[in-house]
Amino acid sequence: MRALLEAHWGLAGAEIVDHHGGMNSRTWFVTAGGVRYVAKCAAGDWFPGGIAVADALARRGFASGAPVRTTDGRLTIPATSGVAQGGRLALLAFVDGTATEDPGRIGARLAEVHRLLRGVTVDGEVAMDWVDPGAAHLGLRPWLREAVAEAVHALHAQGPLTEGLLHADPAPEAFVGHGLIDWGVALRGPLLYDVASALMYLGDDAGDAFLDAYGRAGTIPDGELRDALPVLVRFRYAVQADYFARRIAGDDLTGIAGPAENEKGLEDARRALRA
Repeated sequence: MRALLEAHWGLAGAEIVDHHGGMNSRTWFVTAGGVRYVAKCAAGDWFPGGIAVADALARRGFASGAPVRTTDGRLTIPATSGVAQGGRLALLAFVDGTATEDPGRIGARLAEVHRLLRGVTVDGEVAMDWVDPGAAHLGLRPWLREAVAEAVHALHAQGPLTEGLLHADPAPEAFVGHGLIDWGVALRGPLLYDVASALMYLGDDAGDAFLDAYGRAGTIPDGELRDALPVLVRFRYAVQADYFARRIAGDDLTGIAGPAENEKGLEDARRALRA
């Protein structure tokens, strides 16, 4: 890692501490020349797109944990050796501050992100059509395939919705300081997907305050927010079920202490879909 940082970003003698966090990537805290950074590595073609979204937000004055360009101007590099081998590596600006659990602040900040990304396009965008009801891993539990298929069908039947680039996983811990960090994919889809994701993490008790703050920004028409949100919440839990079923089927323990955490994620999704 130290050799990669020196060769591509000109950071000599960096101090590097493994973060040991993230279920879809690996991250390190980096300090060089008195400046703090985060190095992030992930496999898959989706990762550079998310980094490009963070870059677009930073150029609009928003604290996004933006990528630091390499000495030859790239946002990410292929990591061909060492601890990051097999993925793409980005060096990100460190966003100082603590994560907020205030639902009003989260709602207002998510609406600001959606507003700033209106009309923005980046290379590597993907559409929100990755949940396949016919996938083999959905045979893992008797209830799973039918529940996911019904949620996907309900979304397709909903009709046109307000779309844009999404964060895709706006958990409270990503709302750090005055920003929103942890951009992993350039996902284009209904803005309500981000709203539903935030609600999933915040829980029912914080839902009203979050929705009031988000709704005041006028990013999504009131009628759409009222009528289509239940469909997107249901789909979001189907995504959660699909995700944890895939991890269980592949024995993927990235970012967790053991298999029980994957099982808990799947069970939480089952209960929500049943409700």
